Amino acid sequence: MLKKIVLFDGECGFCHRGVQFIIKRDPRKIFQFASLESEIGKHLCAHYQVPSGLESLILIENGRYYAKSAAVLRICRKLSGPWKVFYLFWILPTFLRDVLYDMVAKNRHLFGKKDACPLPGKEDLERFLS
Repeated sequence: MLKKIVLFDGECGFCHRGVQFIIKRDPRKIFQFASLESEIGKHLCAHYQVPSGLESLILIENGRYYAKSAAVLRICRKLSGPWKVFYLFWILPTFLRDVLYDMVAKNRHLFGKKDACPLPGKEDLERFLS
């Protein structure tokens, strides 16, 4: 199974909690993670031609990238438990989904800001790209 890569804002406390949320609901360990600010994150953004300045969670899957609500919904679809149901929001127009995403993203630093990424536990260390 091909791994899916989640790129996240490494300075955002809300984003760190989001990564932990995904890890806890991804028993098949299909997601790997890297911060957007890391060398690998920058390399992947350049390789997949992610527009610079795009402030979004990025999902790299099947040779392309997904941003904003598309990334979140595609991630939810692969999580265990009831989170799969959120994929039903895919039927809404992208601009409507992204308005909500942008409102949360604009205020994400209200949840705290990090100077460095916390180190993952040993059982999840291999899931973080460096």
